[in-house]
Parts: sequence; structure tokens; C-alpha cells
Amino acid sequence: MTVRSPDPARISTTLALLAALALLSGCGKSDTAKQGGGRRGPQGPPQVGYVVIQPTSVPITTELAGRTTAFESSEVRPQVSGVIHRRFFTEGSLVKQGQPLYQIDPSLYRAAANQAQANLTSAMATAEASRIKAERYKPLADIEAVAKQDYTDAAAQARQSQAAVAQNRAALDTARINLRFTTVPAPITGRIGRSLYTVGALVTNNQADPLATIQRLDPIYVDIQRSTAELLTLRRELATGGQTPANADVRLKLEDGSDYGYTGTVEFSEVVVSQTTGTVTIRARFPNPQGLLLPGMFVRASFAQSISNNAFLIPQPAVSRDPKGNATVFVVGPDNKAIQRKVTATQAIGTNWVVTAGVNAGDKVIVQGVGKTIPNQVVRPVPAGQPEHIGAPTGKKPG
Repeated sequence: MTVRSPDPARISTTLALLAALALLSGCGKSDTAKQGGGRRGPQGPPQVGYVVIQPTSVPITTELAGRTTAFESSEVRPQVSGVIHRRFFTEGSLVKQGQPLYQIDPSLYRAAANQAQANLTSAMATAEASRIKAERYKPLADIEAVAKQDYTDAAAQARQSQAAVAQNRAALDTARINLRFTTVPAPITGRIGRSLYTVGALVTNNQADPLATIQRLDPIYVDIQRSTAELLTLRRELATGGQTPANADVRLKLEDGSDYGYTGTVEFSEVVVSQTTGTVTIRARFPNPQGLLLPGMFVRASFAQSISNNAFLIPQPAVSRDPKGNATVFVVGPDNKAIQRKVTATQAIGTNWVVTAGVNAGDKVIVQGVGKTIPNQVVRPVPAGQPEHIGAPTGKKPG
């Protein structure tokens, strides 16, 4: 029996085929290891946490620009003409109502008052003589001892004398009033500013410039500007019953961003719209015992304009913004699909957004896992706060 020796060419071909098969098998295992990390990941839809929302009553607050205004303001003006002799106050101090501020030269007005007093005395003497004469003529006229015309003239003269007394008495009152006006008093209680006239200056009763200005700063007003569009929206909400009026408490932020320590109240709202700004002025009243607020300061006023009866408080992580800036949330829908909805998020209160439209009572709003959720994706919802469950790896280890 003849034994053939192996064909070297055939052996080489077989070895090459075996090497290629081994190489392909190794590549497949390497790709599998890269994709699975050597083991399979958790199976099923992603887990998300949700909260069940219910409507509640939420105060709708707004923050608007405002400017402080003195509670009372009065310009001190002279009522008579003359030269200022004295000034009785310190600029910038607190003055009381009726306190003397200036003294105008009273000499001319004192002389006028004395003259009026003398004229009144003379008129009273003349009136007394005319009255006695008329009384004496009356019985004589009755018995026709004197002509009746003489009695008539005497009676008329007596009445004219009485009228002259009244005229001179009024002139005396005027002279005394002018004399009193030479002392210029404070018309109101408040903080007085700088004096625009010094001692020796001539002032008149019809001058344009005041002597000084007094402002009452405690309490103080804050005038808040509000657009008519916002006002119409609020009135429409109040009319439909979606909102109810809130209290009139107002809080302030000062120009440096700090909070003003006192709370104010809304006094009234203007009934006229400004033609230049299209806004309505709302006036609030604040206590100002330390004088921290000064007239003309710009502030930010925040207050609850109304109470929304059907608002939802949704945690802030649940609300995101689309490229157009619209607020959106994910809601667990039928078959556990994540449904994206546009909502109206008006303001933030603490860690929640106040949502007034776009969701309904009983909706399951996703608050955990929002970043890995895409619209219409099937998810595995659990109540928010539960730990995330990671499934154990399945499948056999490769040999």
C-alpha cells in the first residue's frame, strides 16, 4: 500500500482559512464587548418620577416701578410785602404747624392798624351823636314840633353813621390781619428745606418763588405706574371669577436692592390714563419713621394684585423652555407615554412655578428624569422621591 505524502499547498490553504475564521470570531467578540461593556445594560423604558397636581389658591404678585412722593407739601409764601427782618428756623429741620418762620418789617402795617383803629373810634362817636339826634327828633315829629323831613334826615344820618362804623371796623380787621401776616408761620408740620430768601431781602405778596418748602415725609406716598393692558387683563379675570381681589399690602425694594422694612397699603388708583406713557398711577402709603424714604426716590413695589383660584404649583425642575421660550412640562399620558404640553408659567413662588393654564387637575407631571425624556416616549413612572431601580444584567457570560 502506497502512502501519499501531504500536499504542502493544500495544507497552507487550510491553515489560512482557519486563521481567517479565528480572526472574524475575535472581531465579533470585541464589538460585542465594546457595545455592552462586557455585559448587557438594564432593559425596558427609563424610569421617571412624577407628582400628581391639584389646583389651589395662589396669590398672583406683580412687581412694578414706583417713585416716592411727599405725603404733604407746602410752599411758604409771604402774604404781605416788605423786607425780611429775621428768620426763625434752621434749614433742614423739623417745623411744626403754626411755628413762626420769618419776620417781615411790621412798622407800616402796625401804623395802618393804628390808623384804622382811630377811624373806627371817630366813626363810632359820629354814629352815637346821630343816633341820639334821631331819637330826640322822633317825639317832636309826632307832635309836629319839627318837620317830619327833619326827623327823616336825622334817622338816615344815624343809619349812615352805623354803616361807617361797620366799614371802619372791617378796615381795622384787614389792617390787623396784614400786621399778623408780617410773621410768616409754617402752614404744615414737616421737614423744611433751604431758605431761598435771606434777611434783608424784599418780598412781595404776589411773587413767583416761595420763601421755602415744607414736606411731610411720615407717612410717605409711592406712586406706582401700571400699564393699561395689565389692568384690563386683571379686570377680565376678576369678572370671569378666575381670580378674586387680594389685600392691598405692598412691599418695596430700594435702589440698592435691599428690602424696605415696612409694609404699605394701596390708597387709590387713578381714573385717568397718562397720554405719554399709557399707564395708570396706583398710589400706596408707607410709614417712614426714620426718614429713609425721600421724595423723588425710585423704588420697586411688589404686591398681590389678585388671588388665582385655579392655579397649580409645579416644582421648578419639571418646567423647561423650548427654543421659542415657551414653558413646557411632561405629563404621563395613556400607556405611560410622556406627553409634552405647553403651559403658562406666570411667576415663581419659592421652589415652584405658578402655572395657570396647560395642565389639569390629577395630571401626573414628571419632575425627575426630565432631561432623559423625549416626547411620546414610553416611560416607567414612579412617585417622585423613590430611588431609581436598576435591573440586574441578564444573559450568560461569554465562554
